[in-house]
Amino acid sequence: MVDVADKLGYFQAITGLEDPDLCTEILQAHNWDLELAISSFTSSDPHDDASSSAVDGNNNRDRDDHSAVFADSTTPVGFGEDYHQPRRIVEDDDRELVMRDDGNVRGPPGVAWRIITLPISIVSGSLGLVSGAIGLGIWAAGGVLSYSLGMLGFRSGPRGSSESSSSARLVSVSSAAGEAMEFVALFDRDFGSNNSFKIDFVLEGFMDALQRSRNSFKLLFVYLHSPDHPDTPVFCERTLCNEAVVAFVNENFVSWGGSIRSSEGFKMSNSLKASRFPFCAVVMPAANQRIALLQQVEGPKSTEEMLTILQRVVEESSPVLVTARVEAEERRTNMRLREEQDAAYRAALEADQARERQRQEEEERLEREAAEAEMKRKEEEEARERAEREAAEREAARVRMRQEKALALGDEPEKGPDVTQVLVRFPNGERKGRRFESETKIQTLYDYIDSLGVLETEEYSLVTNFPRTVYGRDKELMSLKEAGLHPQASLFIEMN
Repeated sequence: MVDVADKLGYFQAITGLEDPDLCTEILQAHNWDLELAISSFTSSDPHDDASSSAVDGNNNRDRDDHSAVFADSTTPVGFGEDYHQPRRIVEDDDRELVMRDDGNVRGPPGVAWRIITLPISIVSGSLGLVSGAIGLGIWAAGGVLSYSLGMLGFRSGPRGSSESSSSARLVSVSSAAGEAMEFVALFDRDFGSNNSFKIDFVLEGFMDALQRSRNSFKLLFVYLHSPDHPDTPVFCERTLCNEAVVAFVNENFVSWGGSIRSSEGFKMSNSLKASRFPFCAVVMPAANQRIALLQQVEGPKSTEEMLTILQRVVEESSPVLVTARVEAEERRTNMRLREEQDAAYRAALEADQARERQRQEEEERLEREAAEAEMKRKEEEEARERAEREAAEREAARVRMRQEKALALGDEPEKGPDVTQVLVRFPNGERKGRRFESETKIQTLYDYIDSLGVLETEEYSLVTNFPRTVYGRDKELMSLKEAGLHPQASLFIEMN
């Protein structure tokens, strides 16, 4: 049975809440029913029950904390850069807008720094992954969610605010990527056939797309697709697939799209409070499960209007992105310099040891080479003696073979009608001749040639010139008469 401490740990791992007292309050409100508490936290309205009230209070504290960062710091939304020097934040219906130094609130249609806390179901990748696990199953699910939400965090303000090590975990699940791929496929099917230009929507979930935008120092362009809205087809065909819009978006943004019919698209429409379609937004990552909503475009817009809005967002955000890129490059340079310094220090520290090892290795190498040379000399001597012995044995065998074949030939017959005169020309130009009985087999001719010892091999054939006929080993059983070599034949040797 899972005890109270384990349930509290499971709940903190799944929800990402840092305050143990708040987690205890939520669990107590649900009679320590872990599954019910997690399900209520991820899906219920903040005012439905006691746990939601506690979560709402925590969210209010989060908003206050983030407001303090914007009020006292020149570091907006985690990029670590000065952006219009914000002085304070005005909150209205969950919106946080930056007050400029001139005292004017910057609001729509300009870039509005609206900080949005993502629902835990978006961050964890799937609501079913949370609500479908109980007991140790929930603990296993918490292990799967090991991909830290800290990947979203950018450097906090000068007050020292830092990302919590116990923040909620991210998980890259196939369902989110599957929904993204399905959206791109349907979008291409409905609007890509008649347009040669299209936005490069990433084939991955929202959180992965957000991380991609952070790594590439670009803003994230979000398009929420409402298939049933009457303005959707015209907006997609004339604006989203317009050559100028496509080129500008692909050049300056990482783009993510989702249908509100899909799970993640629906959740994002709630997070961004999309009230009118077609709906586009420009966001950038912020710390602690949050995104900064820089611009939202609701309702149909012409190509000129869309380009004007996006160009303004890019221009106003450019200093932040450029400075962030420069700072990242400086960090990489500093890290590289530190690594080089450490390497130089280690090299100096190990120099004496390396020289000693080199001396020992040199001595060992010389000893090894001397031993190998002696061994090689002995092997070569043995191989030479063995080769000489084998060559002598082969020569003796050839001599015995020639003698045996010469004895097998018998005496050369006298001239007569049944006697065949054979003349053989060797490759070195030498000629040899002998008489044989006409019924003598061609095999006997081969034995005769082998007995002479002129050739060092038995891989040859007997050939006549006119007409050219090859009397190979396959014809050894034919007689001279049968082979047409009677009463006389002139043969030459052809090496195989």
